[in-house]
Amino acid sequence: MLTAVGYKGNAHIGNVKRVKIMRSGRLAAIGAALLVSTACSGPGGVPGISSTLPPAPSLQEVAATGTAGPLPGTGAGRSEIDAATLKPTPSASSGGPGRSKTSAAVQPPPGDDPVRVPPPRLSKFTYVFPVRGCRVSYARKQLVLPKTTIWAGKGCAFVSPVSGVVHEVGTSDRWRSATDRGPDREGRFVSVSGDDGVRYLGGHLESVEAGLRPGTRVAAGQVLGKVGDSGNARGQGANLYFAVSWTTSARYWWVRRGMVDPWTYLDAWLNGNPTLSPAQQVATVRAQVGATPPCRTLCASKPVKKRPTPTPTQSPDPHTVTKG
Repeated sequence: MLTAVGYKGNAHIGNVKRVKIMRSGRLAAIGAALLVSTACSGPGGVPGISSTLPPAPSLQEVAATGTAGPLPGTGAGRSEIDAATLKPTPSASSGGPGRSKTSAAVQPPPGDDPVRVPPPRLSKFTYVFPVRGCRVSYARKQLVLPKTTIWAGKGCAFVSPVSGVVHEVGTSDRWRSATDRGPDREGRFVSVSGDDGVRYLGGHLESVEAGLRPGTRVAAGQVLGKVGDSGNARGQGANLYFAVSWTTSARYWWVRRGMVDPWTYLDAWLNGNPTLSPAQQVATVRAQVGATPPCRTLCASKPVKKRPTPTPTQSPDPHTVTKG
């Protein structure tokens, strides 16, 4: 019995040794495989390059600086990315040594003063706005007739818009509301036949410049009269009735009062190009309607009421004997 027991004990010990040897062999094989894998994945013996990664910042370093900052070896000095906008945020150390933390704004070199270039010359004539030295306003749309009303202070100068010859002069205000005659509606007025072939009318004047008469030569900008409220503008405020047409005899007064809208040219003469001429448009309209077209708007005067003529009546004379 003793012999059998001892044999079994020896056999058990032998089995344990064999298991340990087998485990040791397996561990050795695994270790060898790891060494081979590490040797193949690391840099192939390049001098100056370490295969060991730098240590990560400790919790004490993070707590001391308040931020983890750029990791060592990951490009310190580059701009950080703002997660909210996905835009780079300049780093305090960006720009390299010798640069300030905040780069100064680039200032462009001072330029030359702007050069005023005159507008292109559109005609051989130079025009002047017909009211001088006063603040003005005027409508830019047609109201009944192709003319405009230039509102200005009473007594402001009405000047010739271009050089030419005086065509008509009306020094008396003959308009009466009871008759409303067409030729009298502009009150005191002056018309000029310009050297450009266009006639210009200024009406509702307070007065006409002394010495002006038909045939008088005038220059552009020469005073022709003063702004007022004569004619059918009486009591409506001082203004200049300004009209553009072509020259006709005085009997065709409805042509004189305006045939072409003038505000495009007034705008140019006041703030734009003083060489813009209405001559072409005036010639076009004249060719369309004729030199002496019939009056079609506001032509008739008010009818004059005739006073009844009293008829004398005779009472029968009692002393008269009538036969029959």
